[in-house]
Amino acid sequence: MPKVTPTSSRKYEHIRINLEENVASSLTTGLERLHFIHEALPELDLDAVDTRVTLFGKTLNAPLFISSMTGGTPEAAQLNRTLAEAAQQAGIGMGLGSQRAAIEEPALAETFKVRAYAPDILLFANLGAVQFNYGYGVAQCQAAVDMIQADALILHFNALQEAVQPEGDTRWAGLLDKVAAVCRALPVPVIAKEVGWGFSASTAKRLHEAGVAAVDVAGAGGTSWSQVEMHRAQTDFQRQLAAAFIGWGIPTADSIEQIHAALPEWPILASGGLRSGLDIAKCVALGAQAGGLAGPFLKAANVSLEATVEAIALIRREIQITMFTAGAGDIAALQRTPLVER
Repeated sequence: MPKVTPTSSRKYEHIRINLEENVASSLTTGLERLHFIHEALPELDLDAVDTRVTLFGKTLNAPLFISSMTGGTPEAAQLNRTLAEAAQQAGIGMGLGSQRAAIEEPALAETFKVRAYAPDILLFANLGAVQFNYGYGVAQCQAAVDMIQADALILHFNALQEAVQPEGDTRWAGLLDKVAAVCRALPVPVIAKEVGWGFSASTAKRLHEAGVAAVDVAGAGGTSWSQVEMHRAQTDFQRQLAAAFIGWGIPTADSIEQIHAALPEWPILASGGLRSGLDIAKCVALGAQAGGLAGPFLKAANVSLEATVEAIALIRREIQITMFTAGAGDIAALQRTPLVER
């Protein structure tokens, strides 16, 4: 039986709070202001609309992945297995939650090991970038990748969350050079991911220059991890501190637009408040290669595998119908499809 570590205990709290509490940002994603021009005569057959996309050498049946969420607790093991089985059935990608808990307590690695249930999917390992200032390096990154036979490594950037946690890791100085060293040494692509506050174009440029292969904007408009930490808080001081940042961040649409304008050839993944296939299609039209959801899939996985498969199927069909009624027969055409504000 794996021992409960402070990290694994915190991960359990995060799952519970996301399932039970209102943890939404007060900001919107910005996608609601953007609209496709309806094509009344698409000259396409709906079922022939091709939603497939190739990402990091693997073909996905839709520009869709399950965003990094959980792991490191016994309760997370079944959730991750369900999510992985659903991703395998649907032919989409999946990210796992931070594997730090399993680095600290190797017995917890079983809560992340989903490759047996999803042999073909695009699978992302995950560690917190700030851990490079707390003794982590290439060895721990390689261990995270090997643990789950991952196709790429996500380094998540969660400075605000750490800042409002009583136990947060707040030494962020000198981090970029260490990220660059990992990018040079690791044999798989490294993806930089925010956790709900977005990347600016200037930060994206620095990460690109450091050798990061892609960015997941994870912009504002969905789950606010400062709100999650507000619900975890044990004192009024900590609650008020976390609550002050409910409106912080760069909305998802703005982050994609800014980064795509600055680095038009750099792969962008979209997440942060996405709730439908229409949202994902908008992100692709803005310049993203694919979009990820977390909360809706976590809730579905908490019900059953069948509910998760159905949730994925619904989103893929929404993407396909959006493409059809916008006159885009494939993802390349969708990327050239204009959006208008109204």
